[in-house]
Amino acid sequence: MIQAIKNITFLLFLSFTWAQFETPVILSVVEKESVRAGEVATIIVSAEMDDEWRIYALRNQGKGPVASKVTLSGKVVDEIGMVLEEEPVVKYDDAFETTTRTHHGGTSFEAPFLIKNEMPVGKHDVKVAVLYQVCNATLCYPPNEENLVAAVNILEGSAREGYNKIIPYKDAVFDEEGNISLDAAILEGFFPFILLALSMGFLSLLTPCVFPMIPITVAFFIKRGESKNGTPLSNALTYTFGIIATFSILGFILALTLGASGANQLAANPWVNLFIAGLFIYFALSLFGMYEIDLPESIKQFSLRQEGREGVIGTIFMAVTFTLTSFTCTVQFVGLLLVAASQGQWFWPMVGMVVFSTAFASPFFLLALFPQYLANIPKSGGWLNSTKVVMGFLEMAAAFKFISNTDLVWGWGFFTHNLVLAIWAILMILCGIYLLGKIRFPHDSVLKVLKPPRLMISVLFLTFGLYLGSGLFGHRLNGLIYSYLPPQLSSNSDYGSPYKEGLTWYKDLEEAFIVSKTTGQPLFVDFTGYTCTNCRWMEVNVFIEPEVKERFKKMTLVQLYTDAGPKHKENQLYEIDRFGTAALPFYVILTPEDEIISTFPGMTRKLDDFIDFLDSGLEG
Repeated sequence: MIQAIKNITFLLFLSFTWAQFETPVILSVVEKESVRAGEVATIIVSAEMDDEWRIYALRNQGKGPVASKVTLSGKVVDEIGMVLEEEPVVKYDDAFETTTRTHHGGTSFEAPFLIKNEMPVGKHDVKVAVLYQVCNATLCYPPNEENLVAAVNILEGSAREGYNKIIPYKDAVFDEEGNISLDAAILEGFFPFILLALSMGFLSLLTPCVFPMIPITVAFFIKRGESKNGTPLSNALTYTFGIIATFSILGFILALTLGASGANQLAANPWVNLFIAGLFIYFALSLFGMYEIDLPESIKQFSLRQEGREGVIGTIFMAVTFTLTSFTCTVQFVGLLLVAASQGQWFWPMVGMVVFSTAFASPFFLLALFPQYLANIPKSGGWLNSTKVVMGFLEMAAAFKFISNTDLVWGWGFFTHNLVLAIWAILMILCGIYLLGKIRFPHDSVLKVLKPPRLMISVLFLTFGLYLGSGLFGHRLNGLIYSYLPPQLSSNSDYGSPYKEGLTWYKDLEEAFIVSKTTGQPLFVDFTGYTCTNCRWMEVNVFIEPEVKERFKKMTLVQLYTDAGPKHKENQLYEIDRFGTAALPFYVILTPEDEIISTFPGMTRKLDDFIDFLDSGLEG
């Protein structure tokens, strides 16, 4: 294993050293024959190279090397068929420690596509993008994408029978389980890809990770409005574009440097979680009126010489914090983009990340805008200060979510499920008592009259605090609350929950396979994380359902943690290399012989869809 790592490192070193030279691959394209509108045309992509060089096949490629890919686009293209290739050489590669499929000394690919019916007679251009990685016995070039143009000649006449049949591309954008094929999404074209990224961004707003940032955003921009630092519109725009830029650029850089799971690694890092928790506590105490947040004098003087810079820095800082918290809920679409980026692609992953994060950040533009206008309303001092204090209680509660993340990763065992729940209950009750005027903070005036709206809000917080407290005495709370809490500890000190009652969950894949082969049961693999809020949501809302547990009893169950634990790096690589995604959660059903039966993309609120997925594994 160590030797293999050295070999790969040496190959990568040589790759960057030799990057100044031209690639040894010469690509050319030719249209196979003239066709009519509505018929299938074929573009031949030829790759020429000396015998010592090899490029990798299109499909079933082992981990490490980048598989070749041929993509067609243009106004003449209606539907794209499966790209065909010559029979590759199948051989074990010592450097990558995997079986690879390669073409040596040159090859060709046949890319069929259906021409649109309304296309006029004449020659039309088709854009051909070819992604490949070329290696020889001693070095590998970095993955390279070349863009070529092929001319397709359309003859006069209607489409002939039998000439419009095309072998469908291997994957649809969505399969029956809801998994996304990034290749198929790209082949759909630029605008369909944009719409997909937008829809995935808006859907991600429904995940539990987003909710803690709502009070934090509101509280921060109330303070920003009071400081009169920058206009409300400019501050909101800076915050929104800061989220978009940080999410896209940081995610892309992490994928290129740390691999596809780089964003998840950063979000799960205990030091990062401690930093975010400390930041929220710092903001909360400021909202309580304990002190005013101020920059060091040296930085303030620098800011005065560059008008407005202080406000911009603070706003961007909050955008970065927002991004770090949202990375723990990396949905499947982002997971696929990060895998593609880590394999050398850049255009489609970057476009997807920018569009996804734009949709994801858009509601927070309004959340950043309106609090600043509220702060400017005349006579807003009293009730606005009360709003800040309430937001301070909520920020304090959110801080313990991130402290418990650190506890889980480092295994302190102190900030347990019950302790964090008790802290939340106390904070909510204190907030209710504060609204009744029984607690005063430095900027509060004496509450002479308790108005009905304030009384109603106080009752809501008191009721919610008592509701949370009932969870300490066995009352089942709403599943959304449990998704933010650390998992409950079972008697055997394993991280458990009611969904594990009566079931055996393994933590080691090899051990689970041994059991699966002995029993003949299919293997259910749960890729999860200690800091993954969406994973907890599935466990406490879906896994506990009787219909689900009944099916689990017929399977061998294994949980593979990818953010902490003895084998988390190995589990990360297994998810990425085998299934092409870094998303959490992600579910797979395998046969005892390690064949894939079905996969499920992650969090869902549709119980029937998850049950259908489990049934497909049991029937397969």
